[in-house]
Amino acid sequence: MKQLNPLDMKNLFTPATTAELTRRIDALRPDTKQLWGKMNAAQMLAHCNVIYEMAFEDKHPKPNAFKRFILKMLLKNSVVNETPYKRNGMTAPQLKISNDKDFGAEKDRLIQYIRQTEAFGAAHFEGLESHSFGPLTSQEWNNMFYKHLDHHLSQFGV
Repeated sequence: MKQLNPLDMKNLFTPATTAELTRRIDALRPDTKQLWGKMNAAQMLAHCNVIYEMAFEDKHPKPNAFKRFILKMLLKNSVVNETPYKRNGMTAPQLKISNDKDFGAEKDRLIQYIRQTEAFGAAHFEGLESHSFGPLTSQEWNNMFYKHLDHHLSQFGV
C-alpha cells in the first residue's frame, strides 16, 4: 500500500473531518455487511471505541514495561504513520470484539469520541501518553485515530 502524504491525511481536530466521519458512521446500519473480516457493524463500532477508551478513560490495563517496549519497537511506526492498514491484519487481543453489541449505543459513543477529539484539539494530544506506545505527537494521534476509523468504515463500504 502506498504511503499517504501527511498533508493528505485528514485532520481529526477540524469540524470538516468530524462532519465527514459522522456522515459516514450515520450511513451504517445494523445489517450493513462487511466487505472483509469477521466483525458485524455493531462489533466494528465497539472495536473502534476501544482505541478512544484507551486514550480518554482508565478502563483497560496498560501493558507492562517489557510489553510496551516490544509494542513500541515493533508496532508503533506502522500504527502512527500515514500508511493505510492492510485488510485482515492482526488485531490486539484487547481490541477483539466477539460478543453482541448494541449498534445504536456503540454508534453514539463513537460519534461522541470523535467530537471530543475535535473539541480537545491538537494541542491537547501533543506529547500525550499513549496506552501502548508512550508519548505521541498530535500528528501521530491524528494518524492513528483517523486511519483506524477510515479502515473500518471502508470495511463496511461507507
